[in-house]
Amino acid sequence: MRSARLWAALLGVEQAVVEDVEFDGEELLLIAHVRVPKGARLRCPRCGRRCARYDGGEGRRRWRALDLGTVRAVIEADAPRVSCAWHGVLVAAVPWARHGAGHTRAFDATVAWLAVHTAKSTVCDLMRIAWRTVGAIVARVWADTGELADRYDGLRRIGIDEISYKKGHRYLTVVVDHDTGRLVWAAPGKSAATLHAFFDLLGEQRAAAITHVSADGADWINAVVSRRCPQAVRCADPFHVVAWATEALDRVRRQVWNEASGRGAGRRHTATGEARKLKNTRWALWKNPDNLTDAQHAKLAWIAKTHPRLHRAWALKEGLRAVFTIARASPTAAVEALDKWIGWARRSRIDVFVDLQRRVMRHRDAIRAAIEHRLSNGPVESINAKIRLITRMAFGFHSPHALIAMAMLSLGGHRPQLPGR
Repeated sequence: MRSARLWAALLGVEQAVVEDVEFDGEELLLIAHVRVPKGARLRCPRCGRRCARYDGGEGRRRWRALDLGTVRAVIEADAPRVSCAWHGVLVAAVPWARHGAGHTRAFDATVAWLAVHTAKSTVCDLMRIAWRTVGAIVARVWADTGELADRYDGLRRIGIDEISYKKGHRYLTVVVDHDTGRLVWAAPGKSAATLHAFFDLLGEQRAAAITHVSADGADWINAVVSRRCPQAVRCADPFHVVAWATEALDRVRRQVWNEASGRGAGRRHTATGEARKLKNTRWALWKNPDNLTDAQHAKLAWIAKTHPRLHRAWALKEGLRAVFTIARASPTAAVEALDKWIGWARRSRIDVFVDLQRRVMRHRDAIRAAIEHRLSNGPVESINAKIRLITRMAFGFHSPHALIAMAMLSLGGHRPQLPGR
């Protein structure tokens, strides 16, 4: 093998012509002087068309390449500008690096693979780059990877949810494929406009092919789904439906606690013994009865004797949860149990649960569909949990787009490959 070809293979720039290699002993840096092969010269970096030379640009420039052992390496070449009829004046494309990047493609691929598989500190220490640089590289790699495969092909059953990724009400809207468990799409925001952007990418023909959509019952999701794929069966996520009941129960608990402590009655607040007992009953009221400790069972028994309205609210919460337990064995029986629960909540004389049964009635068709089709947002919540881990790892990324790119590379079914593998 000729030495030029050997150096090109070692540096991961097989599409370059290596003219010379020198070693800077002071900086411990290997510099490979290369040129673009004749057939790839003076091409637009965006469309790949051959263009007229505009000028010499800013002269020669460097791209960081993969280290050779313990020595850093860079690629150095001319960087002329070209005039593209479609995209204007741009720096000419080079085959070993993406447009606007300061690293070779092999370097980018290695960093992306490490970011998906290893810890943050490992990537930065091994590759000798800043964490924000990792974010920019991951975004570049995903921009190319996402174009290689059609992520929306064959979508039939999807789950939609939002996840908080930063303080200050910063959210991502995510879409997951129920059949493959893949993260299909994510974007910053939590609104109808954000979700409309997904359906714009999907297109009318593919939107018409979607058969089921699971979500948490948010009005903005229902409005968009009803408009963009009205033929799809909408399924309300059972976990979120039970969470509505848990929130209603906690509101009743706070009402009872306020009454016991004298709040709202024009009296100065005093923490009575009864109020202190009520304050410590939250977990006994929230937890699955099968998982209660003896002390928590005793608290429930005390509530039943001293605060029957709160105990009735707890029973209503458990009754709604039992609907979805019954659904595992018999969807028909579960639908009947749901209708009985609605009547029970309507007659409960607990204003919070009367309001809740109205909400359940508004989403009854979607809840019934979730029971009959055995579809929940479980896979979406699993993806969200993994995104939260990625979010903690990605702390310090300059924009949510780098976080999304990392999530898509990790969970979208198209993980980056190490160069040469």
